[in-house]
Amino acid sequence: MINQLSWKVGGQQGEGIESTGEVFSIALNRLGYYLYGYRHFSSRIKGGHTNNKIRVSTTQVRSISDDLDILVAFDQETIDVNFAELRDGGIVIADSKFKPTIPNDTNVTLYSVPFTELAAELGTSLMKNMVAIGTTSAILDLDPSQYHEVVNEIYGRKGQQIVEKNMEAIKKGAEYIKEELGFNREDLFLEKADEQKRMFMIGNDAIALGALAGGLRFMAAYPITPASEIMEYLIDKLPEFGGAVIQTEDEIAACTMAIGANYAGTRTFTASAGPGLSLMMEAIGLSGITETPLVIVDTQRGGPSTGLPTKQEQSDLMAMIYGTHGEIPKVVMAPSTVQEAFYDTIEAFNIAEEYQCPVIILTDLQLSLGKQTVEPLDYSKIEIRRGKLMEESNLAELENKEYFKRYEITEDGVSPRVVPGMKNGIHHMTGVEHDESGKPSEAAGNRKAQMDKRLRKLMNIKFKTPVHTDTKHENPDLLLVGFNSTRGTIEEAMDRLENDGISVNHAHIRLLHPFPSQEMLPLVQAAKKVVVVENNATGQLANILKMNVGHADKVSSLLKYDGNPFLPHEIHTKCKELL
Repeated sequence: MINQLSWKVGGQQGEGIESTGEVFSIALNRLGYYLYGYRHFSSRIKGGHTNNKIRVSTTQVRSISDDLDILVAFDQETIDVNFAELRDGGIVIADSKFKPTIPNDTNVTLYSVPFTELAAELGTSLMKNMVAIGTTSAILDLDPSQYHEVVNEIYGRKGQQIVEKNMEAIKKGAEYIKEELGFNREDLFLEKADEQKRMFMIGNDAIALGALAGGLRFMAAYPITPASEIMEYLIDKLPEFGGAVIQTEDEIAACTMAIGANYAGTRTFTASAGPGLSLMMEAIGLSGITETPLVIVDTQRGGPSTGLPTKQEQSDLMAMIYGTHGEIPKVVMAPSTVQEAFYDTIEAFNIAEEYQCPVIILTDLQLSLGKQTVEPLDYSKIEIRRGKLMEESNLAELENKEYFKRYEITEDGVSPRVVPGMKNGIHHMTGVEHDESGKPSEAAGNRKAQMDKRLRKLMNIKFKTPVHTDTKHENPDLLLVGFNSTRGTIEEAMDRLENDGISVNHAHIRLLHPFPSQEMLPLVQAAKKVVVVENNATGQLANILKMNVGHADKVSSLLKYDGNPFLPHEIHTKCKELL
């Protein structure tokens, strides 16, 4: 029996590959297994190879596996593209309709199953994916009835007859591979899980849920891969809480609308990807100079321009920190797990209001769309902090003053804030430089005072865990540094390096700007060599580390920018070469 399994299903986009992975993984999650999934899909609605790779384990996993135990193929291209991942002793389960073949002289077994034919016997070949799930359940020694709850949830709205037909398809697949093909390999039977109830969700859903928990009541956005699920989730859920989502004509409108709603006192955000953030840059500057809270999610994908819209990359980092014209205070945070995506979204709203500045939640495609097992969320940790938002009772003493000092010079750089309509809270609101009451002013002394005031905010930013650290050694041979979704892959590579006798520490940066120099400096100083792991071509995080911490002679980059996420063996192998 095995306690961990790597399973992949592949075929042409539009023929049920995603639903196959969904039914399989949700059922296993409910049995108590930990899962980590990653979808490879094309930037078109139908056609083109797509696959869903899912890692199943009795213990926590946070990365894609290097190899593959089972490949379920709906066409020959799936075998050709993914065969190299199969481990020695792995198996291919393929639809006999396309007469599948595998390379000779390999210790991989091909099981040809008539997915399409068996499904057609039940009335429609569309259920071939359920037949495939049935074959997998038999191989893993799982009872097909354990899929009933999930099938009912997904297909129940089409009627119970459809549910029963799908269940029958699963049973047919299981019976065929056992009875017709005589499959009986206990080395692929999956150990029983602990049956604990856990969530199973993508990072985008966690961000949307975190926004709801953090008091969001309005979202303005334009759909774009890989951010659209945030908007889609909230379109469904936000009205239940008295909120609304507006699909705008473009990202410029989305960002300015979010600024306006925040100015009016409503917690609001927008979400997009690199091309959308490029369009928002002028508006982000407006948020900075008017000191209006603003939360934006940037789900990184392959660029530039349209680039690789459905593939992994981490190349927006410099743009998010330095993209706006002029100089404004800005916070850029980077969750590394689905759990962190939930809690960090709530904190983003708090920071945006406390420091009255734009806050960017930076994720990447692997984190945004990769589905992970999530431990139950702790709602008792949630707190809402609105900073220096005034109550009308606090404004009574201003009765005889002409204007409210919305941009008052303060020691911490944060001025008192009011929302429109508060008595005695009248002030100017403009995108040009202004004095304390908001009136336009180009006076040199005022300009310097207002700039200094705004930038002082960055000196006081409080973020609970700016760097996630795993430091087992005082003077390690190697310090591995990363951000966003590479965390689990780095952790797995660390264990392999340690087994090779190499001492390794790990720093995963969660607050990218203002950069946590004080936290990173002693870690860099202690290590003999520093390797920064990132999905881009120019080593953006490595360069930021050098700028803020120094010790450039110690820092090397491990880069991958072909659209695919890192695998543990790649980090393990490359680090050994660098040492």
